[in-house]
Amino acid sequence: QVQLEESGGGLVQAGGSLRLSCAASGRTFSSYVMGWFRQAPGKKREFVSAIKWSGGITDYADFVKGRFAISLDNAKKMVYLQMDSLKPEDTAVYYCALDLNFHSIETMPADYDYWGQGTQVTVSS
Repeated sequence: QVQLEESGGGLVQAGGSLRLSCAASGRTFSSYVMGWFRQAPGKKREFVSAIKWSGGITDYADFVKGRFAISLDNAKKMVYLQMDSLKPEDTAVYYCALDLNFHSIETMPADYDYWGQGTQVTVSS
């Protein structure tokens, strides 16, 4: 089993920044993808960003390109999401997810094996 724990959420004004962190613990794993998803009230969970274990391949949803940056510390099994120029529509619960069957970066929640409990991000206008 793998446990994922997010941190770093909070309340920020529009235009501000937050940095989310996710720590993975439990069983060891090597080839993987770690991703971030978000879910706003009344909406489906949606892909935000993901990164391959080697750090060289990333993917972003169009609505965060140029504003968010994902990074990975493979040795620590930590993934980060730097969120800049935040907008009120970025308000959601943000979830960290782990895909252990890496072939390519997947953007559907069903392709991920483990999930964190989520951290709330609220952007005020």
